[in-house]
Amino acid sequence: RAMELPPGHFSAARAAAAAVGYLRYLRGGPGCGLRLRELRRARRQDIDDVGHKYYLDLELEDVLDKDRTVSCTAEVLYHLGSKTSAPDVQLTVQGELRSTEEADKEFYNRMRSLEKELVAENIPDSHGNVPPELEPIHLLAWVASGYVIWQNSTENTKFHLAQVKHVQQVKRNDEDLQFDFVLLLHEMVSQ
Repeated sequence: RAMELPPGHFSAARAAAAAVGYLRYLRGGPGCGLRLRELRRARRQDIDDVGHKYYLDLELEDVLDKDRTVSCTAEVLYHLGSKTSAPDVQLTVQGELRSTEEADKEFYNRMRSLEKELVAENIPDSHGNVPPELEPIHLLAWVASGYVIWQNSTENTKFHLAQVKHVQQVKRNDEDLQFDFVLLLHEMVSQ
């Protein structure tokens, strides 16, 4: 039987951060940034000899279109005693995420047309500002950090992307775009 947790419960918030990280990794891109607007409901089930499973109802918002929200249910399973394996995350998104095809294409063409490969530092800057032309890069960093956050989440951690310290576009001979990121993640100790 799963036990109700108050939505403000720190372990529910940590499981939600892992789920959102995973979703950003799966569905994010230069034209799409998803963030948690509200954790509506959380339950935890202790499964003997397996681990703890969290059932979450989340409301997510699109940072580029604040009025657009989607609901998402997530199951996050932390394996007992495992310090190395990422939690198992299963997600169901209700509602449509807006299409980012146009924005992705525009970003791709802009990056391909640069005379020199893009290099940037400190996104956002010390005042929390992201220049509009670097917003797609910032959102790509969300995708990369989403993977890292999901892979490294435990029941006792809650990571978020604090800053892109450095990003450099990699010169390639094919049609692909590649970026090397140095990311600064913060671990939010439970308040």
